[in-house]
Amino acid sequence: MVSQRSRIESHRRSAVSAVLATAAVGVPVFVGGAYAAASALGVAAPHVMARWLLTPPSRRAKVFPRRDIAASSHPRPFPVADAALPETVPWKGTDIPVEDFLRRTHTNCFVIIRDGNMVREWYRDGFGPATPHWAYSVSKSLVSLLAGLAIEHGTLHESDLLVDVLPQLRSDTDYDTVTIADLLDMVSGIDVPENDSPLKPLTGTAHMTITTDLDRFLREHRQLAHPPGSTGEYRSIDTQLLATAVATAEGASLSELLGAQIWEPVGAQDPASWSLDRDGGREKAFIGVNATARDLAKIGQCVLDDGMAGDTRVLPEAWIKRIRTPAPRPVEFSPGISAPYSAQWWHPEGGTGEDFSAVGVHGQYLYIHPPTRTVIVKLSDHGLAQHEEETVDAFRALCTPVWL
Repeated sequence: MVSQRSRIESHRRSAVSAVLATAAVGVPVFVGGAYAAASALGVAAPHVMARWLLTPPSRRAKVFPRRDIAASSHPRPFPVADAALPETVPWKGTDIPVEDFLRRTHTNCFVIIRDGNMVREWYRDGFGPATPHWAYSVSKSLVSLLAGLAIEHGTLHESDLLVDVLPQLRSDTDYDTVTIADLLDMVSGIDVPENDSPLKPLTGTAHMTITTDLDRFLREHRQLAHPPGSTGEYRSIDTQLLATAVATAEGASLSELLGAQIWEPVGAQDPASWSLDRDGGREKAFIGVNATARDLAKIGQCVLDDGMAGDTRVLPEAWIKRIRTPAPRPVEFSPGISAPYSAQWWHPEGGTGEDFSAVGVHGQYLYIHPPTRTVIVKLSDHGLAQHEEETVDAFRALCTPVWL
């Protein structure tokens, strides 16, 4: 005769078997549904999304497909020199040692160039001179340089209407009045909010980051929040549209243009890459450059030297002047907070008004201080609230001459 305990154990085993059987069917169905939904929405597959969420910002180049950019055939290492630098920098109302500043802001790579010489280089464990780092919105400033070259070549003009360069975007609305200059200075008025939160992956910039079809995204986002040219608002879609116009006008991908027109002549020592929306697809122009601190510093040095790399003219001098002259309208980057901006480069307030910078959301900086002929590259895994004003104050302190 079967005991009550035996009957209970039998029921438990049956229940567990039923749950496992249901899971065996349900989990694949759920997973399959998630992949089907991602495909229908035109966004990255679930496993790619998971990697994006779990990977530190510095390493996210490995999450997406990419297009490689070869190192220069004639690399130009910076000469190494000694320079008297401050031992402390201002931070949150006090002075702290430089290395404390770097660690508190989760810095991975840090380089200071003075008068064309490398005078300081620092790396967190796990990073080194040849370690590429996702540059986030520093990429926007590189797109600006490619736009300046296209304008110099005559294939693009600031006065061009976007829809004349990309007729597939014509909408028969005020969107059709957006110019290349509007995109450069982020006054297009296009209504794609600057949302970087992975918790809202189908809105704003987060959606643009994970889409597998950037051209489709651009076609589907042609609504305006403001009349073109009327209001400065930080919008990554402006960079993506600008980059698409540049690539179309020049007849090559952004990666090919960056490699041939900038990476090669500045003497980049290491390969780089640019993340794509899909295999063989379009560059994520607004965030996707992956490069070493040393090579980003070479670009900064070229900009500091009015577009020259040694005796080689790389960038138009007129474009460097354009970058260094703030546009008429400041750009709002946070509710109620604006800063001077020009052609995809920031002009931090305070100081002498001569410094300018490329800035990425997780603490990536390519900072140029012409009065002291200093270039600073700082690549970090900092949070979204990255203390930009305080960081620039620290940079300015590092540029201050120390008299021995």
